[in-house]
Parts: sequence; C-alpha cells; structure tokens
Amino acid sequence: MKPKNLDEIQKSFTTQAQKFETYNYANTPSTQELLAYTVQSMNLSKDECVLEVAAGTCVNGRAFAPFAKSVVCLDATPAMLAIGKEEAAKNGITNMQFINGYVEDIPFDDEYFDTVFTNISFHHFTEMEKPFAEMHRVLKCGGQLVIKDMEAAEEALRDTQDKIEAMRDPSHVKNRSRNEFLALYEQYGYTVTKLEATKGQKSLTDWVALTKTPNGVVEEIKKQLTVEMENGGPTGFRPHLQNGEIFFEQRFVFFIGKKA
Repeated sequence: MKPKNLDEIQKSFTTQAQKFETYNYANTPSTQELLAYTVQSMNLSKDECVLEVAAGTCVNGRAFAPFAKSVVCLDATPAMLAIGKEEAAKNGITNMQFINGYVEDIPFDDEYFDTVFTNISFHHFTEMEKPFAEMHRVLKCGGQLVIKDMEAAEEALRDTQDKIEAMRDPSHVKNRSRNEFLALYEQYGYTVTKLEATKGQKSLTDWVALTKTPNGVVEEIKKQLTVEMENGGPTGFRPHLQNGEIFFEQRFVFFIGKKA
C-alpha cells in the first residue's frame, strides 16, 4: 500500500536529498554524540539483522552497521537512498541493503528482524497504526522497536504548529504526542524500556532553506513567529532572537520497546 501523500513525500525529499545530511547531521560533537548515544542505547549485537524504515540517507543505518550482522534501509524516495548508498560505499560499509519501499507495506516476512528503527518519520505518515503494525509484524518476538520523532506541542497549539510545519514542508502531516506513541506500544503488548524527551534549537533560515520553501511562505512564517515574540499568539515553536536571527524550539521523544 503506497502512502496517500507519496507524491508530496518524494517531491520534498528529492529536494532535500543533497543537503539533508549537512543540515540534520552536521559533523559536530553534539550530533556525533547523539548518534553514538542512540547506538549505545540500542545495545546491538553482531548477530542482529536491523531494519531502518523511512531511512532517508541512512545516517543511522550506517552508524548501526559496524555493530550488527546486517542493516536494511527502506525509504520511499530514491534520491535519498542514493545518497545513503554512496556514503556507505565511501566508508567501506558492505553489510547494508538499500530498498525503495514503504513502511505501510514492508517487503519482508513476519518476524524477520531483530531490531526495527525509525527516526523523525511519523509526522509524515497520514495515520499512525498501519506503519506501527507493519514494523511490529516484521520484528521478532523479544526484539526491539525503536522510535525517535518530534513531539507535538501542547494540545491547544497542535493545529497551529502543524499548519506552520506544513507551510514549510507540504509532506508534513502532523506531529504526534508521546501519549499517542505510548498507546501504540501498549496496544501491541510492548514493554517500554526507554522513554526520553529532549529539546533542540533550530535556525529558521536554515530550516526553510533545506526545503526550498517559497519566499512568500517564508515571510508568512516569519510574521507568525515575530508576532509570538512580541507577546502575540503562541505557535508551539517558542521562537527567540539570537544574533538578530530567529531560532525556535523543537522537542523530540525517544522510545525503545521490547516485543512480547
């Protein structure tokens, strides 16, 4: 089953492909530490088969590869996978596969993988349960389902936050709350062994440049964030000025669940 918003996803991430890693995974101590912490938290072993869904350029998958038997990266956008494959080859990584496909219809048998991982993907899914159910289906009993994603703003601001996110990137559907993720883990019988919440600061200029958001839309987003900084209506972005530039807050959640 193809995603309902496949055209928007492929258009957006084909645009982002060349700069995606530079923007999201710049080679700085903080991002390298975050990757290392993710790998450490997952406690992978050399006999494990790992699946990363909605893998993008497979930065996480490439970080997992030295610690696993094999890593499969599944993504809906060929241009993103091409970058991941190229970078893996540059770094001599030989235990990875790169597959163009959809999390709603993962092309593997039941209980095939020891670990299933996804990062910053659920906000692009038109609904939550089908992707979660597919990841659950291909995961072995006793395996771990790992989700890292943006966390929705408080309930009163969710619609406003999502509207601005979609202005910047039309493939955005909605951010989900930690309780929505926890409800799915509970529904499918998982024991949640890790739940962490963190915050990060993003430059508005860099954020809209990655998606090549039209200037008129950028100005409208700036206007809404400026109104909030002047004690107007809140947006869920919590913007502030830093050296004359608008920065805003993004919140993230990190889950590891063990399949019963």
